[in-house]
Amino acid sequence: MSDERLRADESVSKLLKMANALIKDPEKESRADRSREPLKIAVLGTHSIQHYVRVLRLYLDRAGIYTDIYEGEYDGINMDVLDDDSELYKFKPDAVILMMRYSDLHMEKAEDVDAEMAYLKNLWSHLDKIQGVTVLQTNFASPVMRPFGGLEALYADSMQSLIRRLNMRLTEEHPSNVHVVDMEYLSSVYGKNEWFDEASYFLTKQGFSLNCMGMVANEMTNIINAVFRHTNKCLVLDLDNTLWGGVVGDDGPLGIEIDPHNAVGEAYRHFQKYVLALKKRGVILAVNSKNDEEVAKEPFIKNSDMILKLDDIACFCANWNDKASNMQYIAKSLNIGIDTLVFFDDNPAEREIVKKFCPEVTVIDVPTDAENYVKALDEAAAFEWASITKEDRERSDSYIQNAKREEMKSSFVNYDEYLKALEMKGKCGLVGDAELERFAQLTNKSNQFNLRTQRYSEGQIADMCKDEDTRCIYVSLTDKFSAYGVISCIVLRRGDKVEGFGDKDCFIDNWCMSCRVLKRGVEDFAFNAVKEEARRMGCTRIIGEYIPTKKNGMVESFYAKMGFSALEDNARVLYEYKLDDKVEEKKTWIQKQS
Repeated sequence: MSDERLRADESVSKLLKMANALIKDPEKESRADRSREPLKIAVLGTHSIQHYVRVLRLYLDRAGIYTDIYEGEYDGINMDVLDDDSELYKFKPDAVILMMRYSDLHMEKAEDVDAEMAYLKNLWSHLDKIQGVTVLQTNFASPVMRPFGGLEALYADSMQSLIRRLNMRLTEEHPSNVHVVDMEYLSSVYGKNEWFDEASYFLTKQGFSLNCMGMVANEMTNIINAVFRHTNKCLVLDLDNTLWGGVVGDDGPLGIEIDPHNAVGEAYRHFQKYVLALKKRGVILAVNSKNDEEVAKEPFIKNSDMILKLDDIACFCANWNDKASNMQYIAKSLNIGIDTLVFFDDNPAEREIVKKFCPEVTVIDVPTDAENYVKALDEAAAFEWASITKEDRERSDSYIQNAKREEMKSSFVNYDEYLKALEMKGKCGLVGDAELERFAQLTNKSNQFNLRTQRYSEGQIADMCKDEDTRCIYVSLTDKFSAYGVISCIVLRRGDKVEGFGDKDCFIDNWCMSCRVLKRGVEDFAFNAVKEEARRMGCTRIIGEYIPTKKNGMVESFYAKMGFSALEDNARVLYEYKLDDKVEEKKTWIQKQS
């Protein structure tokens, strides 16, 4: 978004000055949303973290995240984590950052990697006692020294090889609530010789150079923001001099710069390859171009050197309207929030227009030369996500397939006939290991169709699945065009666990759904499952609640439309649905699968 976020390369003197001002006068200096409950973060390190915590607080603040930070003692990870009565557990953090350094490791042979992994897993296991906690675990930046010299890469028990092996084990074996912060990557980007300041380490136990503070704090902030606050979904691209060199209206589809046999064309192809890689991991692609649509599409159709194809674009918006209006159209067309769009346009005037009239959009500062496009978009970290699920990888294609559904819908006069022709198949069930990650992701990221907007971590959901008084129900869907995966999440609690209700009541703790499947009857299909499960729980009444937010107005009357009756309560918006002896199923065109 067009906010006051700090760059990763800000000078440490500037950062510490700003950080001190924030501590001294938070009411004046803060940019965070202080109307929300603070995000509670614990920072623990085997090395000195005092300066880093100040800088991290500043970066989080400039990203709009209001925080309460617990700062551990020097080399206090074991003291805090392994002692169940420590101040850490009294603090009850939402996230715990574990910062470590290669000098903490005791590895001389390959078998020692097992011992280090066992130690880390023991820390994570202890932290799981904090309900719903997320752990940010740094991996290990390998030092520049090489006792084996040029043979380091050839021997399994060399220092470099052991650290690489340990880092890979972290990648392969971390549990779902642990996010690995790639310090090895950051140190390589910054430069190993500058990253490691051994004089500062020996003198003050500073784990890495003070000059790297901004880079590390920026990385942590991106991850925390993705886990707890906000993720972008769609990359909106200009065309002329952005995806290719030149102007297609003047140069023609075959005259644009996209030829792999010259440096300029190769630079644009390099950018297109990166964009395609984003699409394959689940980023939705859209076009926002001042062009005649037919002309703008010609390179995708006629120029064989194009990496991106029309089928990769979920929303193609080429016209002569202002680009801010087009951004609004794209968000509405894709049925996603405008604050999930990222805009990439070589024209600074167009970027300023979008910044001014669509301040929610993340606008990339595009460099002059195309060879730097990939670096600019990559360093912006605009698509930092907490995780990438199977549904994420298929998301972009599902939006593209949706255009085909819309085209098919226009050929039907009767909407029921259209739904029938989609050949939808749905599955409802209780959440297991296979659905856990996606269930948590959808619960935390859905805003529009979300009745109570309750957020749960994977750990909390796993605990709820084991609770005999709680049911976590997922709904998945496929149709003739694509498989959506899990698209609706419902949490039921026995009423006597909720203030004001009894053991014969089934309380809907949360109900959310992906907006991609609106008006398909999924809510009716899901409600049939809710009624069945409520009866299995021995309940005779279902209680629903609507908690309004800035984004969920679309479900304000949902319960009334589903046949619920309003309950008298001046403080809450509550509804009831009485379960008769015979539960009547709502009719849908979704075929139920076991």
